[in-house]
Amino acid sequence: MGSLLAYSGLATKIRAMESRLMKEKQYREISELASVPQVVAYLKQQPAFSRLWADVNENALRRNEVEQLLRRTIYQDFARIYHFSNPEQRKFLDLYFKRYEIVAMKQCMSNIFDHRDVELELSMFVKFFERHSKLNLEKLTSSSTMEEFVDNLKGSEYYPVLKRLKNSMAEPLVFDYGMALDQYYFTQIWKVKDKIFRGLDRREMTDIYGRKFDMLNLNWIYRSKKYYRMEPNQIYPLLIPVRYKLSREEVRRMVEAESPEEIQTLMDQSYYSRFREQMNADSLEEAYVYILRDILEQVSRRHPHSVALMYSYLYHKEHEVNRLTTAVECVRYGIGPEETMQYVMKN
Repeated sequence: MGSLLAYSGLATKIRAMESRLMKEKQYREISELASVPQVVAYLKQQPAFSRLWADVNENALRRNEVEQLLRRTIYQDFARIYHFSNPEQRKFLDLYFKRYEIVAMKQCMSNIFDHRDVELELSMFVKFFERHSKLNLEKLTSSSTMEEFVDNLKGSEYYPVLKRLKNSMAEPLVFDYGMALDQYYFTQIWKVKDKIFRGLDRREMTDIYGRKFDMLNLNWIYRSKKYYRMEPNQIYPLLIPVRYKLSREEVRRMVEAESPEEIQTLMDQSYYSRFREQMNADSLEEAYVYILRDILEQVSRRHPHSVALMYSYLYHKEHEVNRLTTAVECVRYGIGPEETMQYVMKN
């Protein structure tokens, strides 16, 4: 009863938000449009976008501005859920928010490594970050070197992570910095989940994140072997230090496998063989999306008044934005409706 009472109001709000998520029919209608301004005009008529985009001039937007407007809808929905959450539920949202901080930091770092002359424009997100983050987004976006960027992280939990990496490697790449942030975030989740969640919420988060981390490790092991020809001693430091449905021995055998084909055989013998139809090694990224979506939908149906409700909605909202970003790019380059739909539905 406690869980029901704690989540009843929030569940009602999230179900209303879910009803406004884009359907396949709408993606198909977008795929048949002739230009990006037409896509923006179409989205302005949809309930989830109409209020936020009411004053947007679709004919004056640049490509990156469309992407930023799409991402802004994620932050808008996160803020709505946060507003309706109680202090216990906000502990999950505060933990989840770190992924948005890392996305913003990766954008800034990519800008530095690409030596772009223009300043990265994230101003529309500043107020949102001021409410939920200790990062100074304006300082980070104006950083022109990695030394300056790392210094501008002082006082945040991410400063020691990147400072340590910078001191331990001669010339870290943007990949190294991004990987360090991801590993820190995933490790933090696993470390604190038992402290901030209780009962059903703890079991659900352990299952959802545990299988997520397993799938990310499987993906990375396979890609490291097939595309980068990496040796085991190069792969181990890059894995998330969490084992859930995969044993330490199974992970060891995959990392030390002689070929991608051997990894596929080992995956077929693991817990994840139950997803054999989706677990073709060459489409592991798609399998990861499918399996995580399947887990979230099952858990949300079984326990509609739990923390999984928030996780599930934010997951689907982020994938909506990924799909819309893909659709915009396809329309921009004149890709036909059927091919566009294939790209869109893979996300």
